Amino acid sequence: MIIWAPQHLKAPPWMDIWNTTWYPKASDHVNTDKPWYVVDATDKILGRLASTIANRIRGKNLVSYTPSVDMGAFVIVVNAEKVAVSGKKRNQKLYRRHSGRRGGMTVESFDQLQQRILERIIEHAVRGMLPKGRLGRALFNHLKVYKGSEHPHDIQKPLDLPIRDERIQLQK
Repeated sequence: MIIWAPQHLKAPPWMDIWNTTWYPKASDHVNTDKPWYVVDATDKILGRLASTIANRIRGKNLVSYTPSVDMGAFVIVVNAEKVAVSGKKRNQKLYRRHSGRRGGMTVESFDQLQQRILERIIEHAVRGMLPKGRLGRALFNHLKVYKGSEHPHDIQKPLDLPIRDERIQLQK
């Protein structure tokens, strides 16, 4: 038997010291401790903004990121009516929904949906970038979208969402 460490430094024989994985405890992801961010959607490209928001909500920016746990932050989006799309998407992008009845498919363009329910555009884009299933539905509740620059979450003291991608801003 080869001894590579003193006896008092050795792990017990039942303990595997090489294959231990850290997993977050319930106290590591309490909703009241999560940060709140606010982002102004004015002249921001929809898809790039949505992916940045989804990464923050998911918690992928954290060192302790775990795919199966809600570790992310809350994100508030203001000025949702001023979000930008590139190319001809304003007229050509279609949003479909179905009532569940025969012939119940309703198709709207980006412009039509923006005039009717403008918050749904950002919600739809972010929801598509979150995981599907129980975790994704729980994470989606961390997104708050408002038209105009006012929001009712001042008590949470939201920070400005740091955006590193300079391509997110629409070039005029």
